[in-house]
Amino acid sequence: MTTHHPIAIIGGGLGGLTAARVLHANGTEAAVFDLEASAGARTQGGMLDIHEDSGQQALHAARLHEGFRGIVHEGGQAMRLLGPDGTVHVAEDDDGTGTRPEVDRGALRDLLLDSLPDGTVHWGRKAIGVRPIGGGRHEVAFADGSTVTTDLLVGADGAWSRVRPLLSPARPAYTGISLIETDLLDADTRHPRAAAVVGTGSFMCLGDRRGLLAHRETDGSLHIYTALRADEDWIDTIDFGDGAAAKAAVLAHFEGWHQDLRALVADADGAPVPRRIHALPVGHRWDRVPGVTLLGDAAHLMSPFAGEGANLAMLDGAELGLAVAAHPGDLEAALAAYEEGLFPRGEASAAESAANLEIMFGAHGLERMAAFFTSAPEAE
Repeated sequence: MTTHHPIAIIGGGLGGLTAARVLHANGTEAAVFDLEASAGARTQGGMLDIHEDSGQQALHAARLHEGFRGIVHEGGQAMRLLGPDGTVHVAEDDDGTGTRPEVDRGALRDLLLDSLPDGTVHWGRKAIGVRPIGGGRHEVAFADGSTVTTDLLVGADGAWSRVRPLLSPARPAYTGISLIETDLLDADTRHPRAAAVVGTGSFMCLGDRRGLLAHRETDGSLHIYTALRADEDWIDTIDFGDGAAAKAAVLAHFEGWHQDLRALVADADGAPVPRRIHALPVGHRWDRVPGVTLLGDAAHLMSPFAGEGANLAMLDGAELGLAVAAHPGDLEAALAAYEEGLFPRGEASAAESAANLEIMFGAHGLERMAAFFTSAPEAE
C-alpha cells in the first residue's frame, strides 16, 4: 500500500526529530520514518555537549530550550586531560558558566519525541529504496513492503544514507581511527579508582598517537572510548565475542601506560564494542535536486573529534524547518535557502573535526591539546 505525505523525513535521530518539531511549531506537519521497532527499542546512550551556537540555537527554534535546561547534567562540563603516565595536565571544574552543557542523548531524544504529535514517527520502517517519480516528488520503499510518496524527501538517515545517492555519489571513507567502546557501571561504588581518574565530566588521555576518551554518564557509569590509529581491517582480526580476549588485544596497544588508565579497559563491564570512524569528504555538497535534501551525518559525516555531529544535525533540522516556514508554498526556494547555509556550515565543522583528529592522534597530541586548553584567550 502506498500513502502520500507532503514531507517525509527518513531517520528519527536528533536531526530528523528537530526538523519535524520546528516544522510542527511553525504549523507544518511532517512524517518521520525510523527503522527502530519503537522509541525504546535500544538504549540511545552517550553524553552530548550541546553548543550554544548550534545545538542550543536549534532548541530555541524548536521552543524546547527551557525543557533542555531541565535535563542538563550538572557538573558535566568538567574536563580532565592526562598523559600516559597518569600525570594530570589539565583539570577544569564545571562552575556553571560554560556554554556547552552536557545532556544524555536519550533524554534529549525523549524531549524531542514528546514534543511531537502522536503518530508523527512511524516506527519499524526501514527504507530500502528511493526513487524520483517526477515533478520533484519521490517514492520510498520500506522493508515491510509498504511505500510512501512525498513532495519533500529529507534524508536524515545517517552515515550510510539511502537518500544521499539521489544527490551525490559520495560515500564515507575510513579515517584511520578505530574506537573500542567499554563501560564501567556504578563507577563510584564498583570502580572508585576509575571514577576518580575520569572525574565528573569528560576525560582525555593522549599519547603515542592513541588515546582513552571518557564521559561520566548521568546514571553514574563511565563510558570509555579507546582510540587507535589502525588499519581498516584491524577490528576484523579480533574476536569481540570473547570479551577477555578482546580487552587483551586492545590493551596490547597500551603497554607501559599507567595501571589506572589500563583499568578503564581491563575492568570494563561487558564485552568491548568496536567502531570504525568514517567521514565524508570535507566540503561535501551537491547541485540542487528538486524535492529532496539531506541533513546531519547524511550530509556531512565527520569524525567526532570536534563534538559537532549531533549539534550540526539539530541545527540542520531547525534551519530546514525555518526555511520551509519562511517560503510557504515554494519548497524549492526553501531548499535553496537551506542548502546555502548548510554547505559552508558543514564544511567548517568537518574541517575542524579532521584537523582535531590529526592533532589529538599525532606525534605531540598531548602537548598540543594541553596548550589548547590552557592558552589564554586573545584580547579583542
